[in-house]
Order: sequence, then C-alpha cells, then structure tokens
Amino acid sequence: YTRGTVTAFSPFDARADAEALRKAMKGMGTDEETVLKILTSRNNAQRQEIASAFKTLFGRDLVDDLKKELTGKFETLMVSLMRPAYIFDAHALKHAIKGAGTNEKVLTEILASRTPAEVQQIKQVYLQEYEANLEDKITGETSGHFQRMLVVLLQANRDPDVGVDEGLVEQDAQVLFRAGELKWGTDEEKFITILGTRSISHLRRVFDKYMTISGFQIEETIDRETSGDLEKLLLAVVKCIRSVPAYFAETLYYSMKGAGTDDDTLIRVMVSRSEIDLLDIRREFRKNFAKSLYQMIQKDTSGDYRKALLLLCGGDDE
Repeated sequence: YTRGTVTAFSPFDARADAEALRKAMKGMGTDEETVLKILTSRNNAQRQEIASAFKTLFGRDLVDDLKKELTGKFETLMVSLMRPAYIFDAHALKHAIKGAGTNEKVLTEILASRTPAEVQQIKQVYLQEYEANLEDKITGETSGHFQRMLVVLLQANRDPDVGVDEGLVEQDAQVLFRAGELKWGTDEEKFITILGTRSISHLRRVFDKYMTISGFQIEETIDRETSGDLEKLLLAVVKCIRSVPAYFAETLYYSMKGAGTDDDTLIRVMVSRSEIDLLDIRREFRKNFAKSLYQMIQKDTSGDYRKALLLLCGGDDE
C-alpha cells in the first residue's frame, strides 16, 4: 500500500529500457526526453534492475553515464532517482555532515520525518556504505540540545502506537507546560525526552491537552522558548507527529516560495517521497497553499528538470 505517485511500471522489460537509455546517451548529443521519461515512470526497484541490465549488456555503469551525459539540476535529479531509498537518505546525511559546515536542515528534515524502522535501516546502510557509525559522525559535527535531540531520534526507540493512557497524556502536557511557559528559562530536556520518545497517537493527544491547559499551540511555545537549530528540529518533529505529508507540503512550498529555488530540498523531497506519500503531500499542498504543487513546480523550474519533476509530481490538483 502506497500513497506514492510512482509505482511499478507494467509491462516492465529491464533490458529494453537499458537499450533505450544506451541509445539515448550514445554518440553526439543526448536524448534527455527518453532518459527522463523512463526514469520517472519506473519505481526504484525497477531502476535498479535497469542499471543491472545496462551493465550486463554494455559493461557500462548507468549512473556514471548519466553523470557524463547530463548536467546541472537535471543530472542531480536523475542520479538521485537511481539511488536505492535507504542509500539515498544515507548519502544525503553523509553530505550534510562532511567538510566545512554542517547542513542542519538536511539532518532535521530526514531525522524528524523518518519512521523508527526507516532510521534503523538508514543507520545500517550508512555503516555498510561508508564504514562509519552515523551517530558518531553526527555527534562529532553538532552540539548542545540540538545534538541531544538528534541522538534521541537516532535511537529510533519511539514507543509503539498501542492505546493511549489519558492520565499520562495529562501528565506529559503538564510537564511541558511547566518546562516552558511556566518557567523562567526553558527545561529543554523535558521537550527532548517527551517529543523524542512518546508514541505518535499519545503525542497528538498531548498537543490537544497542552492547548487546553496553556491556551497555546505547542508550536507557539517552542517558537518562543527555544531558538536556532534546536527550535527548527523540535518544530519539525511536532509537525511530523501531526502529519508527515503536511510537513513535506510546507517544506516543498518554502523551497520554491520567494526569490530563487532551494533545488536540493525540492529534489530531495520529490525523490524520497515519490513512492511513499506524494499523493497525500499534494493534497495537503493544495489545501494549505491555495495552489497546486504541480502549478508551483511549473512556475518555478524550467527545461528537462521541470519536465521530470512534473512527471514525478504525477498530476495537477485543480
């Protein structure tokens, strides 16, 4: 069951696709249209089969060829589509923590939105691919309460969703109220523990109860009581607990709103959610931003890059 826009293509023939791609990239000039049409209409598992057929038939690496033949954002998008899901996340995290400066935005987006099972997979793949421990790498590049919240999320030990105890809901809501609004200074640790470890259904009730007790949305309190990277991370976690698709709709909206486009974010979200919940993201987008995701991509991008993104988007929501 998926709410993705990209599903398994049928009838699928990996060899025929590999041949079509080779032909599109062989000789002078590249037939980008063929490349983008094939890669956006096959799911990730099928793309891996195409890559393997490509190597079998031609002794060439499909990703290397894509990198040689394509350029710019279009190249980044096509190469991203070729990465298996967990490798995609592991790769994004590796690049977020390498070299000068850490990209906190990427750490926040991935670790706030992935399920505990997904986080476990990402850690495993990270170790296999890069022979390094993801948690060690992240703690080496971050600090303070931001670091602690990331470590809590990396444990991937959130309580399972089994029934909600109203007494505990009341208790957590009171603890958060006392740790934030009622306190001079903020007890960040309480926010980290509760938001990082309680079950999703429990926390949704806690947010309602918090509103009743304090008169504030939990987001307003986080906004007032914390700042910087910690604030952004706590807000992302709260938004994902309320609704992951709504969180990504907002992320996509702000990647394109105003002058210039944050293409890295646009590509990352479109690729990583295309087989999971992009249909739900589109619905939230339409509901919250008075225009469709399709229209915004159309207005904000151009060329083959735009064509490919629109195909991934999978349709307009009038």
